[in-house]
Amino acid sequence: MATSKEQGVQEVNLEEAAKLIAALEQDLQKVSGDSRDIQRLRDEVETLRNVLNSPVRRHHWVRDGLHSIRDVFENALDTAVAEGLKGGRYIAEIGRILGM
Repeated sequence: MATSKEQGVQEVNLEEAAKLIAALEQDLQKVSGDSRDIQRLRDEVETLRNVLNSPVRRHHWVRDGLHSIRDVFENALDTAVAEGLKGGRYIAEIGRILGM
């Protein structure tokens, strides 16, 4: 089976991803809204936190989780901004971590 490096896919920096998720969790605690988009974002963040805390961490699981969070931000940016969450910062940081 070909590894990520052999397939030309950059491995995710797991430490950077963990820092991003911790910061996002803190910001989400400040958001009082309960919209469906905000709840989906909370769920995606919790899922990725669990993946990052797992003893078996696969880069492609983290990459998929970061893509999911980025998608939520892109689809719900208006709601997140209205609730006081700075989505653009996280979209840019996720893109950097994913090598986009």
